[in-house]
Amino acid sequence: MNPLPEHPDFLWRNPEPRSSYDVVIIGAGGHGLATAYYLASKHGITNVAVLEKGWLAGGNMARNTTIIRSNYLWDESAAIYEHALKLWEGLPEELGYDFLFSQRGVLNLAHTLQDVREGMRRVNANRLNGVDAEWVEPSGIAEICPIVNLSPKTRYPVLGGTFQPRAGIAKHDHVAWALARRADELGVDLIQNCEVTGFVKDGNRVVGVETDRGRILAGRVGLAAAGHSSVLAERAGFRLPVQSHPLQALVSELNEQVHPTVVMSNHVHVYVSQAHKGELVMGAGVDSYNGYGQRGSFHVIEHQMAAAVELFPIFARAHVLRTWGGIVDVTPDASPIIGTTPVENLFVNCGWGTGGFKATPSAGWAFAHTIATGEPHPLNAPFSLDRFTTGALIDEHGAAAVAH
Repeated sequence: MNPLPEHPDFLWRNPEPRSSYDVVIIGAGGHGLATAYYLASKHGITNVAVLEKGWLAGGNMARNTTIIRSNYLWDESAAIYEHALKLWEGLPEELGYDFLFSQRGVLNLAHTLQDVREGMRRVNANRLNGVDAEWVEPSGIAEICPIVNLSPKTRYPVLGGTFQPRAGIAKHDHVAWALARRADELGVDLIQNCEVTGFVKDGNRVVGVETDRGRILAGRVGLAAAGHSSVLAERAGFRLPVQSHPLQALVSELNEQVHPTVVMSNHVHVYVSQAHKGELVMGAGVDSYNGYGQRGSFHVIEHQMAAAVELFPIFARAHVLRTWGGIVDVTPDASPIIGTTPVENLFVNCGWGTGGFKATPSAGWAFAHTIATGEPHPLNAPFSLDRFTTGALIDEHGAAAVAH
């Protein structure tokens, strides 16, 4: 395949793959790009290739709903997501790229007494972990987001909610471009249209990968392929406790700016923000079936819109512009896997489910440390693969009030 012509306006090069690298990262989404960036910038490892079977950031990185927050319940989850949020706060300046990071806050609504109890518990747990969180009554919700329907006559009246002021959104495509540009400047090869078809092994040690553009040898290999991680793991000779599900979302046509924050509701089951250009961004939970589809389906759109209109009557006449689906990789405890594998020199970063985008900087930071040193950082040590054998699970199912 002929590379694209070099052009001074391109953000990164489009090189041909070399015969060998110190590190090969599989997957040029947010996590793969962040890993390559931190390998080069923090560990001085620049002989790195990031292999992408399609186009750069064309998977989940371009298909998420851009929400960033760190108000997770368990200590281990709060630590790695709060580290991510702190990195997010300095990343635009570090990368020299304004990717529209907006700390407008995230509001999680409570509709039942059990929601209230869980929300207050999470606020207290967050505060113990140094995460900004507060409980707000309906009157406080009206101040934060005046367009939420707070009528007591609704099907599920709003009884209160949790609020994280430092949370927010960012432009996902721009985040990928910023990471790619800096990684490229540091010497990383970003190789698109290069699918990994197998692994080159010497006994139980990975020494390279087979691709549709030839064999590439590598000292170490990192998997950052999200929903396709289990497929690649089987090619390497081991299984991951991961299931892949479609996750659908949609955006509306452009509207005037009326929605000042991010609102999430697990009970009605929708989450809504408004992008910088004015479109409403909406989503809900994963589809119940396993699959690799990247499409929307009408019944999911209908349920999302019904929930959105219930919470925001002002949106009743908004028009859907487009829908899409991503492929999320879900573990039994709804927490990620970041660390070593049964195969020597092969490392894995997967299982983020619906929380991958918000963790982009810390996932790349911790995964880069793990690949560079051969050992997990304390931030990602609890998220090892062997926890599913030892039973030391980090059960985040519903612990953060909504899947996202």
